[in-house]
Amino acid sequence: MGPVHQFAGNLTRWARVIRFAAAALVVAVACDLVFGRPWRQHWGASPGEIARTMPGDDRVASPDEITTRAITIRARPDQIYPWLAQMGRGRGGLYSYDGLDRLFGVLDRPSAQQLLPQFQRLEPGDTIPVGGSAGWPVAIATPGKVLLLDVDERGTRVTWVFTLEPTASSTTRLVTRVRGRLPWSWAKPILLAVLDHAEFIMVRQQLLNLRERAERVAGTR
Repeated sequence: MGPVHQFAGNLTRWARVIRFAAAALVVAVACDLVFGRPWRQHWGASPGEIARTMPGDDRVASPDEITTRAITIRARPDQIYPWLAQMGRGRGGLYSYDGLDRLFGVLDRPSAQQLLPQFQRLEPGDTIPVGGSAGWPVAIATPGKVLLLDVDERGTRVTWVFTLEPTASSTTRLVTRVRGRLPWSWAKPILLAVLDHAEFIMVRQQLLNLRERAERVAGTR
């Protein structure tokens, strides 16, 4: 076999590899859209929780992203809300992956392991400080029931609500929903795809850590 035939054979083999890789990528993306993305968007939430209206739903028109996630916590709403009230940089933290939050400048210290009385007064009009932005403005702060954050910054509009609903004498459903709209740009689809995974990773860990802290303090863990 001459050099020309050998080169042509190599090109044919590489073409097959590229076609196979492209097909595998298409299948992987399709499976993620059908199965992975809905699971990430609705982790822990029941169909009723996903379908229902929540505070702040009317604040973001035509959202690019809607997520509803939930977790059951063996503690009363009034034992959980204080952890939400003290969130923020220089306050109680965000209870997610602290290493990542500190790496990107969102937090300046590890999230608190205990309740901080000095940060329990949270009212509409306050702003929860976070690094890398002007902070998260508080729209609703009803102790033991609802915390709604409403961010409107440089064309980005995001609402993030936490609701606390007692389901038994000492058990609560913490349900959180994010509705977001980003300004148009050529990179918007890529950014939304990255945020889809990143938000899920951070919020899921936040809910798990909130449960651990609240149950530990409530004495049910």
